[in-house]
Amino acid sequence: MSEAIKSEVIEETVIGAAPDGATDQQSSARAVREMFTAIAPRYDLLNHVLSFNIDRLWWRRTARVFAHVFAEPEARVLDLCCGTGDMTFALQRQAGKSSPRITGADFSHAMLQRASGKSVSTPLRWVEADALRLPFPDEHFALVTSAFGFRNLANYDAGLREIARVLQPGGECGILDFAEPQGVVGSLYRIYFKNVLPAIGTLISGVKGPYAYLPASVEHFPEPGEMLQRMERAGFREVSWSPYTFGIAGLYRGKQ
Repeated sequence: MSEAIKSEVIEETVIGAAPDGATDQQSSARAVREMFTAIAPRYDLLNHVLSFNIDRLWWRRTARVFAHVFAEPEARVLDLCCGTGDMTFALQRQAGKSSPRITGADFSHAMLQRASGKSVSTPLRWVEADALRLPFPDEHFALVTSAFGFRNLANYDAGLREIARVLQPGGECGILDFAEPQGVVGSLYRIYFKNVLPAIGTLISGVKGPYAYLPASVEHFPEPGEMLQRMERAGFREVSWSPYTFGIAGLYRGKQ
């Protein structure tokens, strides 16, 4: 298939999260919200246990990539699909003594409650919002990040367009998410990701659905080349993907 035809096929195809039983974008969003509400009490513990604490390294590495943004006085930063705020806190730590205005947004009230409880002594702000219909004006943020949450949107293209809408001209986007590594590492990782991880996640959380959904959602997510095409079509330039830890995860970047 030629690149031109591939591009046309991508443009015509609307894809997003597809939990079991979901039949449209509304039911997909509802199912994702219910899953994250169910696992919110043990979400942080499970993230660290199941990733062997590598997730902390990924957040810090991503925050360092955008360190230059914090050099701007009172830069506005949005961490989208922030969950319990781990990426948001990594951005705050990277900012150090500078004074950016960092906001974490998520549509799960239970997740935001956890985030808020961890941020009592910080200037961080939390907003309950749908990533496809953000309550922010056009050209508002210098940086929008999303760590392991964008993959759960019901419509990836609509999510990219909404990020582009709220970014200032020259603003930057960083989407950190899982990928599917190749080779021997990929084979070993898939055994862990599809069999061991769901079993441990279900055992610790007491909830089966979310940890069976996780590997399926990564498999369903666009591969890097396709994702970069979707970013360009949404209006981003200078798009790139940087693999983390043998390609288990990776950072998508783009400028408005």
